[in-house]
Amino acid sequence: MASSLLTRAFSGIRSIRASSCFPKDSRRYSSHLRSRGTCDRAKFSSLISPVSPLVRRASMASSTATDSTSSTQVISHTEPVVSADWLHANLRQPNVKVLDASWYMPDEQRNPFQEYQVAHIPGALFFDVDGISDRTSNLPHMLPSEEAFAAAVSSLGIENKDGVVVYDGKGIFSAARVWWMFRVFGHEKVCVLDGGLPQWRASGYDVESSASGDAVLKASAASEAIEKIYSGQSVSPTTFDAKLQPHLIWTLEQVKQNVDAQTHQHIDARSKARFDGAAPEPRKGVRSGHVPGSKCIPFGQMLDGSQMLLPSSELVKRFEQEGISLDRPIVTSCGTGVTACIIALGLHRIGKTDVPVYDGSWTEWGAQSDTPVDAAA
Repeated sequence: MASSLLTRAFSGIRSIRASSCFPKDSRRYSSHLRSRGTCDRAKFSSLISPVSPLVRRASMASSTATDSTSSTQVISHTEPVVSADWLHANLRQPNVKVLDASWYMPDEQRNPFQEYQVAHIPGALFFDVDGISDRTSNLPHMLPSEEAFAAAVSSLGIENKDGVVVYDGKGIFSAARVWWMFRVFGHEKVCVLDGGLPQWRASGYDVESSASGDAVLKASAASEAIEKIYSGQSVSPTTFDAKLQPHLIWTLEQVKQNVDAQTHQHIDARSKARFDGAAPEPRKGVRSGHVPGSKCIPFGQMLDGSQMLLPSSELVKRFEQEGISLDRPIVTSCGTGVTACIIALGLHRIGKTDVPVYDGSWTEWGAQSDTPVDAAA
């Protein structure tokens, strides 16, 4: 895995550079960033400070959404997204670590690591969604163990004191999965870049067009650390302590129990066609339909036309329109546990910070022979 990662780092770059995904006029360098002032320490400290009272959340979320262009605003880490302006102002802060967590569906035939090599936010490191996963599972990118996650994240140079900003190449997509992963392992100082790399570019900020040798080595080291842990080998002392928060992740058995008990409202983030069983599943051997009692809210309903998270007032409307009571517990799922995290991100913005994600999601549920499946009449 590690050697293949390095191979991917240097292969196919020429063809990607010619891709329309990376327009020539947006491929600029970051030298002027180093000479421009950054936000003062007081403005940055809110990202790494203790959690603010929940009662402040709704007003802060609304303020962040309507004033997202202000790079001088104070952003609490209880708000799940930061603006491109805020990140630009704080990019050189020593305790801010930026991760490119781009991941794409297999049928898109896009290589996120190669695209990272071609263009990424200055100083960002690559987080391999498929690689930093449970190597004992036959399901895609399942949550790794505490030890494995700690080893991989430590290899990326991240410590518990750091504030982490995650982004992806679509806007808000796989970055939400990595945001959730950090929270599952007890790290609350994590945010998603609102609008991702497209919004960063649209704001006129520079990208780096090649990764440093150190960045490539760190990505490779993270992969090697995962392999060592799952093969029973020891890993050098870690800088990140992972503490599993079991209330943020659900298993197949918990979803089974919820079908009858209905303690949690179950939101499925897949498309309506897949939810209804009208469209085939993209993975072989997986039935079509949905978990009985669940409701469909496609993940795109959390985002605006620029792939940015909707303001809290709009998010509340979306959930209420689909019959979701925000006073009751909620669990989310999707196809493989990626876009379910976008629903969790939206719920987090409006104050529901304890929403679990069913990690195996429909790929696990639909492949079982003994799980009930509903479909549209």
